[in-house]
Amino acid sequence: MRARSILPLVLTVASFATAASPLHAQRTQKPPLHGRHWMAVTGKPLAATAGALMFAKGGNAIDAACAMLGAVATMWDVLSWGGETQALIYHPGLKKVIGINALGVAPTGATAEFYRGKGHRYPPEFGPLAAVTPGTPGGLLTMLAEYGKLSLKDVLAPAIQMADGYAIEAQAANSMEANKARIKQWKYAKAVYLPHLGERREAPEAGEIFVQKDLAATLRKLVDAEQAALKAGKSRKDAIYAAYDRFYKGDIAQEIVRGMQEEGGLFTMQDLGNWKVKIEEPLSANYKGVEVYKLQAWQQGPALLQALNILENADLKGMGYNSARYLHTVYQAMSMAFADRDFYYGDPAFAKDQPMQGLLSKEYAKARFGQINWARTDSNVKPGDPYPFEGKTNPYKALLDKWTVVPAPTSMPRSGQQDRPPAAETVDGGRWTVDGGRQVADVAAIDSAFKAAFYAGTTSIQAADEEGWVISVTPSGGWIPAVIAGNTGVGLSQRAQAFGTDSLDGPFNVVEPGKRPRVTLTPSLALKDGAPYLAFSVQGGDSQDQNLLQFLLNVVEFGMTPQEAVEAPNINSFQLRSSFGQHESRPGRMLAAESLPFYVRNELRRMGYTMEYEERTSGPITAILFDRKHKTMWGAASNHGEDYGIAW
Repeated sequence: MRARSILPLVLTVASFATAASPLHAQRTQKPPLHGRHWMAVTGKPLAATAGALMFAKGGNAIDAACAMLGAVATMWDVLSWGGETQALIYHPGLKKVIGINALGVAPTGATAEFYRGKGHRYPPEFGPLAAVTPGTPGGLLTMLAEYGKLSLKDVLAPAIQMADGYAIEAQAANSMEANKARIKQWKYAKAVYLPHLGERREAPEAGEIFVQKDLAATLRKLVDAEQAALKAGKSRKDAIYAAYDRFYKGDIAQEIVRGMQEEGGLFTMQDLGNWKVKIEEPLSANYKGVEVYKLQAWQQGPALLQALNILENADLKGMGYNSARYLHTVYQAMSMAFADRDFYYGDPAFAKDQPMQGLLSKEYAKARFGQINWARTDSNVKPGDPYPFEGKTNPYKALLDKWTVVPAPTSMPRSGQQDRPPAAETVDGGRWTVDGGRQVADVAAIDSAFKAAFYAGTTSIQAADEEGWVISVTPSGGWIPAVIAGNTGVGLSQRAQAFGTDSLDGPFNVVEPGKRPRVTLTPSLALKDGAPYLAFSVQGGDSQDQNLLQFLLNVVEFGMTPQEAVEAPNINSFQLRSSFGQHESRPGRMLAAESLPFYVRNELRRMGYTMEYEERTSGPITAILFDRKHKTMWGAASNHGEDYGIAW
């Protein structure tokens, strides 16, 4: 194929870059990616190739991103076609950032009373009642129609070829095998995920040709709708929207609804037909001359903006990279921002008096900064009151007064490395103790199920071209094990679990039909002097904006290259309420890298943190930085996963 000659700059784990910054005195495990004309980075090598193929056809960054989105959804890269898609696009003609909201909504009948009547405090994690309406097809088709150049036929060609059969990688294949007991509950999922039913291994093996006939047929129906519209004289844009209508109003929608109702789901034709992708204004905050953009408060992105506003009051560079004081400051800022997320964020379309102006004000951030205890961690950080910073009185004060921090269980299975006590500490009844008998190992340990949910799902996509188009995408939903909607091959989102059923858990995120749940998915764009500076995102559930915050600080404050910044050790807080499962939290708990020096560990422990260590402490971050001096691009994909990039 003629595309092969333009694919030389591939990120490989085996290669090493030149010496990294003295800040962390290590070589990067993947080399930086350099490009002049275009760049495509995403969660899987095959999917990055799909993006490169679009550039070879003369497409722009939006075409490439849509092709990568179709590919990762077909590969079950911790998502599928029935999930949700969120994006930020820099439009070089308009010189502005545009938000794409392609998150599905709760279907008819999905009320708080319905779920509570079935014994659920939160909607379930899996199964037909965890599903919101599919968003990814609408998001892809809308982005392509509005901002792309190529046809849907061109852009879906890689995904269709893969659905016809591709060599599946170990991550997806092993996930199918590990989840086969749950998968067998659902008729259509079983037929897709478990091609060797009844054998010892029922899922595909790594390297096996994995065929998805139903999905291939569904994708071809979309292309057929476009091509028929073109033959009828429709414009390129209208022809792509003809495919949109076939998915959400035509025979594909009918089969989705039939299959879901057969499995016990709530979808109706009206739910799919009435749902629309929203093209919206994003939110932003200026951090030391860098304008950082996030989507609105139906997702957690504004928490990163809030944390930046708080941290702008501190001399982070003077504290020193990953010093105890630096990590304490970042942790406390995140705790405050995420406490506000947990209480105030939710679908703006259903919100009354949602205080985003106050939450994002510099004055509010300065007040929150003034509440930091510099001697010890605060395990009781509550949401603040931003309404006075809008000149209003908080209408939810009664609920705010009742807000409590969810405590850690008194005993849980241990996970990861735990801090062993110094010799001066005592062991009481087999449990490590510090600070006058406070149990460390049992109280602070994070059980494996909680952590698995905390980091659940998602991939990321970054693309840019020499015309100036830039896009950052964080698609997710419909991860293995997903219910598959009838004979469509479309795996459905599990995102309803992010809702609450009681206003005490946050008044803006109580489930209602037609409402979008508050999700963790959070693409990022940053401008400097009005021009693109960074595109970046990451997978990893509630950890996403924690990892992205530290990535951005690594670049802006400490001068790291993008590849250094995505590989750099960071921390995670579990103090926020999880968006998954039973929405638990672990106040005062910090995950840090094994490389963190012991003197920093000891200081953090003296400040009251309960510590856990792992070799790598973030999901795979992907990024593109725009080098204005040389008029080139720097790409990065961290060493924490299978993410890959290609450039020219």
